[in-house]
Amino acid sequence: MLVLVVGPSGAGKDTLLEGARKALPDARFVRRVITRPAEAGGEDHEAVNEAAFLQRTFALQWGAHGLRYGIPADIADDLARGGVVVANVSRGAIAEAASRFSVHVIEVTAPPDVLAVRLSARGRETEADVAARLSRSVPLPEGVAVTRVTNDGKQEDGVARFVAAVTRATEAARRS
Repeated sequence: MLVLVVGPSGAGKDTLLEGARKALPDARFVRRVITRPAEAGGEDHEAVNEAAFLQRTFALQWGAHGLRYGIPADIADDLARGGVVVANVSRGAIAEAASRFSVHVIEVTAPPDVLAVRLSARGRETEADVAARLSRSVPLPEGVAVTRVTNDGKQEDGVARFVAAVTRATEAARRS
């Protein structure tokens, strides 16, 4: 099963993924390839330039905020062996993923005031950028299984809810 993690910037996806990595050692947590310098901060990613990105083969790829993102092609091997792969993706990549793999979407959410504080604390966006991110609304595609996880309090509570969601999704997939 491919577990796709989506949610607005500031919802805490990377924090939850890091916490879940320790709790779910049998799952593969994908390191994204991004055309963003490693020193720019944010998640641990494989930093590449545009030319290197275009030479790679990806299972999924998309563009957002002036950057290109990719999920390595070798996840298909893990999925073919019955493994669980967890990847942080854009909502725009869900339909393509669902057309190729068995997927479950986990949407990480937080109230707008919490998102605003987290985005401002990152120091990567201007006040106008933060406002624009908060006003964005991108719907999820129809026909895809979705679990929502609210991440608005203590980190350990959010991680526990996220781990429970991944576990329920993978157990349900194995039963079907």
